[in-house]
Amino acid sequence: MQDKKMVKEITSRDADFAKWYTDIVKKAELAEYTSVKGCMVIRPYGYAIWENIQKILDAKFKETGHENVCMPMFIPEGLLQKEKDHVEGFAPEVAWVTYGGSEKLEERLCVRPTSETLFCDHYANIIHSYRDLPKLYNQWVSVVRWEKTTRPFLRTREFLWQEGHTIHATAEEAIAETEQMLNVYADFCENALAIPVVKGKKTESDKFAGAEATYAIEALMHDGKALQAGTSHYFGDGFARAFDIQFTGKDNKKQYPFQTSWGVTTRLIGAIIMTHGDDNGLVLPPAVAPIQAVIIPIAQHKPGVLEKAAELRDRLKNTVRVKLDDTDQSAGWKFSEYEMKGVPLRIEIGPKDIEAGQCVIAMRHSGEKVIVPLDELEAKVAEMLQKVHDGIFRIALDNRTKKTYNCGSIDEIISCRAEHGDGFILAPWCGDEACEDGVKEQTGVTSRCIPLDDPDCSDEKCVCCGKDAQHMVYWAIAY
Repeated sequence: MQDKKMVKEITSRDADFAKWYTDIVKKAELAEYTSVKGCMVIRPYGYAIWENIQKILDAKFKETGHENVCMPMFIPEGLLQKEKDHVEGFAPEVAWVTYGGSEKLEERLCVRPTSETLFCDHYANIIHSYRDLPKLYNQWVSVVRWEKTTRPFLRTREFLWQEGHTIHATAEEAIAETEQMLNVYADFCENALAIPVVKGKKTESDKFAGAEATYAIEALMHDGKALQAGTSHYFGDGFARAFDIQFTGKDNKKQYPFQTSWGVTTRLIGAIIMTHGDDNGLVLPPAVAPIQAVIIPIAQHKPGVLEKAAELRDRLKNTVRVKLDDTDQSAGWKFSEYEMKGVPLRIEIGPKDIEAGQCVIAMRHSGEKVIVPLDELEAKVAEMLQKVHDGIFRIALDNRTKKTYNCGSIDEIISCRAEHGDGFILAPWCGDEACEDGVKEQTGVTSRCIPLDDPDCSDEKCVCCGKDAQHMVYWAIAY
């Protein structure tokens, strides 16, 4: 039987990054376009990555005391209108339901872009005493935001996410929650996704609609553009006042509680692609890879090869996500296929290996091959999966370090971008929104965050106006 066509070549990452990204999404079978404009089908392989993200994060949420709930997907217009800043912030992105069957609705229903108002409506009904607090909730749902320009995983009109919503008796508790969840996201990105991130606070103009403060993790993609990988918001008691949520405190007096919300989305899959992928396709972090090791039989038609390959699979299946490809495709086709799909480890076993009591293990990110005695298989696979994680994290961190620049003026930012292209620019800012807008207008970069470690800027001057700087800020072109 003739082999099927080998995996097609993808566009070079450096030649056309956007086309390279789309090629990987489609050829690695992560997602597909649909007849619903701006929406995507997340295919089984892509959804399996999301399931692994969900599994790890959900366990972390439960470890920190959170419970999963599920709110309606529709929000009455009157409910959305209760918090002025919130509704104004989301109004341009809202999709509305105006008919139920053939009858026009008396009140329009918003298709959930986020769920703060629904949670507030619920809290108002169930919180009466300090004994009812805190409420630490999370939900895994889809939301709709009517984006004008879309790209699979990065920005679609409907996307999957988790949204945490908590409510507390004191501001101190709520602020601690906001910071805790930001750290959970940062740890997850670095320790599960192998993506280094900067933790920071958003500027006033860039914070979440209705929040007192927004914190974010920012990652730098291979092409030097930034991607907001997760956010955590502190609301103060603003939503509680708008929705008249009150509780009786220990002093027997009525008080307003304090709230937070926090979330990450399927854009994390886009972040994985753009941080780790190469010209041969995906490179997946082992923690979320649907297949962590694939076994490829060499000369599988020869006696004992398939049986030995199946034996290796059975030895590994309780400790790693392993697949044996015993189809009649050629070994070369299989190599290309699983390279495209980003499988961290490839295990080769053939007649000569069996005779020598060994196998060959290749690492996807580096191509390095190691001869492994079969009696050391389990330990060596675990060791090499860690080596893959460490290797791709180091590559991503080196890329970020190489593409982070310190600039002290508008002219320096312009010349830096002309010489080096996109990247993180660390530059001082006076805190004035007019200067923030000025930097964007003159250079094209936007403020990404004020780093939480807030480097000393006591001797620095704002890049825009020359006045004393209040903060060092990360600026970049962002997805």
